[in-house]
Amino acid sequence: MGSPEFALAIIAILIGLILCSVPVVIALGLCSFFGLAYLTGSLDIAGSLLANTTYEAIRDYVFAVIPLFVLMGEFIARSGTATDLYNLINRGLKRLPGRLALATVVGNAVFGAVTGVSIASAAAFSRIAYPQMVKHNYDKAAALGSIAGSASLGMLIPPSVLLIVWGVISEQSIGRLFVAGVIPGLVLTGMFFIFIIGFALLKPEAFGETGASGLPDELDTRDPAEARREKLGGLGVCGLIVIVLGGIWFGVFTPTEAAGVGVLLALAMAVLKGVNLRGLGEAVLETGRISAPLLFLLITAQMYSRLLALGGITNFIQDLFLNLGDSPFLILAIMVAVWFVLGMFIDSVSIILLTVPMFAPLASTLGYDPLAFAIMGIVAIEAGLLTPPLGLCVYTVKSCVSDPDATLALIFKGSIPYWIILILLVVLVANFPAMATFLPSLM
Repeated sequence: MGSPEFALAIIAILIGLILCSVPVVIALGLCSFFGLAYLTGSLDIAGSLLANTTYEAIRDYVFAVIPLFVLMGEFIARSGTATDLYNLINRGLKRLPGRLALATVVGNAVFGAVTGVSIASAAAFSRIAYPQMVKHNYDKAAALGSIAGSASLGMLIPPSVLLIVWGVISEQSIGRLFVAGVIPGLVLTGMFFIFIIGFALLKPEAFGETGASGLPDELDTRDPAEARREKLGGLGVCGLIVIVLGGIWFGVFTPTEAAGVGVLLALAMAVLKGVNLRGLGEAVLETGRISAPLLFLLITAQMYSRLLALGGITNFIQDLFLNLGDSPFLILAIMVAVWFVLGMFIDSVSIILLTVPMFAPLASTLGYDPLAFAIMGIVAIEAGLLTPPLGLCVYTVKSCVSDPDATLALIFKGSIPYWIILILLVVLVANFPAMATFLPSLM
């Protein structure tokens, strides 16, 4: 069994390696191996423990969920249905103020439900929505902020890669986590809507030359055949989401089976939309590029979790936090602050792998429902993606927009209201955990 000194040393070494730009997967693997070797007194035993952990992780059926959902998102992204969806929503919101920004929020919500990755949503709508907003004289900070801010919906509305990773690390049901994210995701979308409509009414000049009414009528004229294709593409994406999530909710599919069905349906949509064999092959290769690092991270995270358990590090962290005070909200606030700080420097998956093995048991000790705590954690980590100096969603938008006026400072400025709304949602779920627990209780 480890000592407090051992726990502090492991945490310090891990943080030090990450600050020295060592990839998180390597940092976790090195700390796990040498930490276990120190505890057991043998490199051979440590190697055997890690080999067994790796084997158990790889053979886990649930690991197939990540590449399958990523592949589903790749097929959808390459089929052009994201653009169809955006245009369809655009016309549906014709009479609302801030129409293009609202369409971006809804598009990110639906597209995020397909891809499960915030960065993918930010990249897609930077290319789809921003040129339209600029064309119609939107304030650039408002336009860029709506893209970067609403991209956070991709990690909350299921199926979400972060929810999958959280479920694997905390050993919770991924299906229940998916369903737990539905109401908070809809609430967050609604909060973004209220903000944009209010902003558009107070400052209509920020939303284009047509005032708060949205697009001019000329953009609503289109070829009937194009309109049918657009409607089929947009409604096809929505139908795919209903089938996948509905199948999980009603027990027709396990999450892995639902992902497989989703891939087949997305493949059919891609073929119908004219994606050729080369495009399909590129989607498969890109899925490998995205999924392989995530799976390696999960393997090393399982090793890290074993080290935390054998070394008594989890108990040490719990005692450390509990000694700071007896208020659950105070301790939750500290955990959220840790997530913010980490979100400035590293990606969301790595944050979950580093903190959830320690924070999840602590949250249970404090009386937080595991599902509600997971949603609070995902939202807080997503807020970190908008936090300077290295908010990844902001940098993604910047890299996908060629406009020289679209500076990082401008994107961060436009994202501030969305960052505040994300924090407000954490507070709401903390005070009303039924937002996350109600739907799973019906399963």
